[in-house]
Amino acid sequence: MKKTLMTLAALALSAPAAFAHATFEQSEVTQNARERMVIRVPHGCGAEATLRVRVAIPDGINAVQPMVKAGWELRVVTGPLAEPYHSHGMEITEGVREIIWEGELPSEFYDEFIFRARFTEALPAGEMVYIPVVQECATAAERWIEIPAEGQSAGDLRYPAPGVMLLPAADHGHSHGHSHSHSHSHSHGHSHGN
Repeated sequence: MKKTLMTLAALALSAPAAFAHATFEQSEVTQNARERMVIRVPHGCGAEATLRVRVAIPDGINAVQPMVKAGWELRVVTGPLAEPYHSHGMEITEGVREIIWEGELPSEFYDEFIFRARFTEALPAGEMVYIPVVQECATAAERWIEIPAEGQSAGDLRYPAPGVMLLPAADHGHSHGHSHSHSHSHSHGHSHGN
């Protein structure tokens, strides 16, 4: 029982600090661009180490590629996409719905978890996109999954989901041109199957 009380006390101490939330490194992303998303995890569950970081991919985000993390096992959960899209002349109807990293991050240390993804025009420009993140520890979890209701501030939430502001695509006709200076790197996109 004592242990539970101590963990709760540690949680109570860490909760009011706004910077203790799981957040994204950047505050803005652009429609139709492939963005490099960096999730910052500043602490564990109270004193417990984080053993698993799970990211739920909302509808409207596709072409998701998580980055392998040294010392962590990486898994993805795939499922049907709400909005199929075309890539390399094929229709893509399935995509990554959840990313799961499993390893160990002691509570007193900070770390980053990275994935790339495209934010499509199915998501409204000029609005926040929230991507829920859950940290799982041995006996507890920090669930950064709360999304503000209309007119509510994210600051009012105890466990806000990390969010980014979605900017409109630069210009519709050529939005592919400038962001794909690295489009040749898509040539190894064919290894998705394995």
